[in-house]
Amino acid sequence: MNFEAELYTAQAIDFGAGSLSAGGATGGPVALSDQQYYIGINDPLGQNPTNAPFTPVIFNLFDAWTNTHGLGKDARAGIVRGQALFNNRPVNITGVAGLNDVLGQTVIQGNCGTCHSSPNAGNHSVAVPLNIGVSDLTNPLGVGYLPVVTLKNKTTGAITQTTDPGRALITGKWADIGKVKGPVLRGLAARAPYFHNGSANSLEDVVDFYNTRFGLGLTAQEKADMVAFLNTL
Repeated sequence: MNFEAELYTAQAIDFGAGSLSAGGATGGPVALSDQQYYIGINDPLGQNPTNAPFTPVIFNLFDAWTNTHGLGKDARAGIVRGQALFNNRPVNITGVAGLNDVLGQTVIQGNCGTCHSSPNAGNHSVAVPLNIGVSDLTNPLGVGYLPVVTLKNKTTGAITQTTDPGRALITGKWADIGKVKGPVLRGLAARAPYFHNGSANSLEDVVDFYNTRFGLGLTAQEKADMVAFLNTL
């Protein structure tokens, strides 16, 4: 257990930007091993034991590259822009079981860090299984390759269809249908395909999913910048 707790996985080199710890940047596994972490850190739902307020600025790995010059400057600039998008892009969170229903809010004004809140890791430090629609038959990436499961609520008689009951298989609760734990974001470049059902073949597909699902309105350049940043984690 202690050995596993001391393993850190992170991208160390980008083919365009070079070493992710060069020029004052703090990418790579060494810096990650020194990152502060505790259960509840930066929790947006008020479960931080220190009572420190939530901040949406989750990543600061590449702040030092903001005015970079020389070899790899264009690649580094794209990564910096992607980091800024992750930290600052407004997201109108709707229809997410585990958030909207629990808080009683039809729309939550959030951002990427609302669900990926652990600083410089992108995990959620408190267990919060969510259903963002990856298992839904309406997944914009398409899930026609998966079997469809039809479920009936024994109390209300309501019927729903999904490609994965998710946490409901453990709890038996109707509210848990489709809920899964979000992943840690470090080491993403080596972990395709993405989402628990493999519906995203690439990080481009991941960004397209969120762009469509939450109406982010990302431009082609912004999508490329976000992918560039996610590839460095």
